[in-house]
Amino acid sequence: MKPEIAFFAIIGVFFAAVATLYGFWTGWTEEVGWVALYLCAGLGFMISFFLWIVARKLPLRPEDDEDGEIAQQEGPYGTFSPYSWWPLWLSLAGALIFLGVAVGGFVAALGALVGVWALCGWVFEYYTGEHAH
Repeated sequence: MKPEIAFFAIIGVFFAAVATLYGFWTGWTEEVGWVALYLCAGLGFMISFFLWIVARKLPLRPEDDEDGEIAQQEGPYGTFSPYSWWPLWLSLAGALIFLGVAVGGFVAALGALVGVWALCGWVFEYYTGEHAH
């Protein structure tokens, strides 16, 4: 987890520097901006600290091991549905739901109905048809 720890630590340092610069620039009179930026820095440091604590308890991953081999990382990554159209319908349902938040509740309700239909179709995709088990 070394890259992740460094990434979030860099985010924390960046936001702390920007917050300090912003505070000096505004003369510390605009309270919301520099406080929010320091809170963002704290969030980056908090995630980095959490990952550091967790990484001490876990064994090294192959990318963290200096003597690691590529063969250590290989393995199954999951099962993916070939030629599946259900993710397209699920994304359309999500778009309708978010559009419904802006336009009206009836569009969100239509998106929810399409989403339930598409989710059921995706879950039960392997029960019927060409790829049935």
